[in-house]
Amino acid sequence: MDNMSVSKKEALKKDMSVPVHVGVIMDGNGRWAKKRGMPRKYGHREGAKTFRAITRSAKEIGIRYITFYAFSTENWQRPADEVKSIMDLFEKYLDEVRDFIDENIRVRFIGDRLMLSPRLQKKMNRVEEDSKDFDSMTLILAINYGGRDEIVHAVREIAESVQNGELSPEDITQELIQGRLYTEGIPDVDLIIRPSGEQRLSNFLIWQSAYAEYYFTNILWPDFTKKDLENAVAAYNERNRRFGGI
Repeated sequence: MDNMSVSKKEALKKDMSVPVHVGVIMDGNGRWAKKRGMPRKYGHREGAKTFRAITRSAKEIGIRYITFYAFSTENWQRPADEVKSIMDLFEKYLDEVRDFIDENIRVRFIGDRLMLSPRLQKKMNRVEEDSKDFDSMTLILAINYGGRDEIVHAVREIAESVQNGELSPEDITQELIQGRLYTEGIPDVDLIIRPSGEQRLSNFLIWQSAYAEYYFTNILWPDFTKKDLENAVAAYNERNRRFGGI
């Protein structure tokens, strides 16, 4: 994927199909900092800058939905000082994410908010409310998110509806389950990008990525640029998406 010729990339860009929904696993912040002899939290700060730049780049090239994996349900296992620095960054994220409102970008958050501070939850709710009618692009931040946790949450809601007599087991369909996910109303993912050299989903958008294409690169997230995003989209255009057909 990374070795695609320049001429081929340029040819693709002339008539490039842009994925509707792109998922991004922002990986490699800690390693980026370690390579420079800096604390891991320094890498997270640099990664936040990349997040802002790539959001704007995605809008420029016509991506309609972009979901960033910001903090997983498993990330609580990291050292306490790193978790605190990430949470402090989220506070800063949210103040700066408001800048996207001026660019007609809708902001949504997915994940279990109950473990987040009341102050953080309040800011998240306010940003969502203030941007709910914007339509140039939808930016989704996955915070305290896990794909399995999301499915469990949906199944519990459906089980309660069955228990209350509102649904029967025969009513349970893929569409019903999808409507109970955190991503209700958001189309499935077309392309998942993971920098840093790792080649796995890590519990990210498990249901929504059933037919997604994957793009892996060795570039660490703080070094990821608009050009790298365009390369991922160019690689996506080389795929033959048959969705189980011929």
